Amino acid sequence: MRKLVGSAVLASAVLSTAAFATNGVNLIGVSQSSRAMGGIGVGTQVGATDALFRNPAWMNSEKGFNVSFGGILFMPNVKAKGKVATPAGLVNVDEKSDADTFTIPEVAIVNQINDQLTFGIGAFGVSGMGVDYRGKNPVLQNLYTNFQFMRIIPALSYEIMPGFSIGGALHIAWGSLDLRGGASQDYGLGAQVGVAYDLGMISVGAEYTSEISMTYKNVSDLDGDGNLDDFDLTQPQEFAFGLGVKPLDNLKLGLDIRWINWSDAKGYKDFGWDDQWVFAIGGEYKIDKLALRAGYNYGKNPLSDITVNFGNPAAPTAAEQMYFRSAFFNVIGFPAVAEQHISLGAGYQFTKNFTLNVSYVYSPKSDVKLTSNNGTDIKSEMTQQSIGIGLDWNF
Repeated sequence: MRKLVGSAVLASAVLSTAAFATNGVNLIGVSQSSRAMGGIGVGTQVGATDALFRNPAWMNSEKGFNVSFGGILFMPNVKAKGKVATPAGLVNVDEKSDADTFTIPEVAIVNQINDQLTFGIGAFGVSGMGVDYRGKNPVLQNLYTNFQFMRIIPALSYEIMPGFSIGGALHIAWGSLDLRGGASQDYGLGAQVGVAYDLGMISVGAEYTSEISMTYKNVSDLDGDGNLDDFDLTQPQEFAFGLGVKPLDNLKLGLDIRWINWSDAKGYKDFGWDDQWVFAIGGEYKIDKLALRAGYNYGKNPLSDITVNFGNPAAPTAAEQMYFRSAFFNVIGFPAVAEQHISLGAGYQFTKNFTLNVSYVYSPKSDVKLTSNNGTDIKSEMTQQSIGIGLDWNF
């Protein structure tokens, strides 16, 4: 039973942060070039910053010394709507989370050491959100969570033969989780390997990212025994394959397919996440110094609608009540429901060494629902908007 309560509270904390990321708890991309093109970057080169994050093998296509930094203004609109059964009867709910604006940083350096070897290092915020229903309808229990997750990535890329490169990276992770009891922090390690082959008109690439185990200690008293309990939470392993096409010198298109192994990751598997397939497609068209970009990203929500059926709705057992509570927190503390993402952006090369990139990503309304034979019928629904800006220098 303690594990079930833990899953409920953890769901309200961690899953609520996922709206920041849109593909589960993962950003669709970190650089503005990649985000504007739907998050591609595995099978085609889109810039120094996203090469570090998506596929380090592509760093070898970045000549000279590259520095970039920027950020994303993320604006989710998350609501809890429906009705909840209580001992006093059904209570209508229509509340908006006050956690609706977040900033996400990124910085990267990529340096060509020689004709074959390239080194890079970057720091990226890849998760970092929460929900805030404090002072709202009492059935929402003043739900407030705050979760942040960041990766520092040193990487190397080596060109084995013209056009064909391999890359490897170390992922140094930092996370922070707050359930109104103070922030708990932890560090973790992971690894990434990638390959990239540029054939001129066509390019291909693949990458694998390992899982990262994290434990947040003394986060909350889950079972009411007066002691603070720990959470084990693993960022899942991923595998991705990509294809790029360049039919014209000023036009390139890309398609990435990514598998995310949520069902075997500690924490996520406890509250029923399915593995996720993510499809990203995007393109860039250049007109002199101006680059115009557009893309589309789709990843099915890894958590399905939940139905809870009590043996006797008027007198549920303790186990049934605990399961319902877990499901309630999964849904209401879970705005990680975005599936479709439409993206636009542009880049302008002001000087030989300096380029400004911008992106806009919109995710239309989607939701996840909880229904029960006790009369409960409630959902979390969300739309997303984000605006990003990146400043890139090449010397």
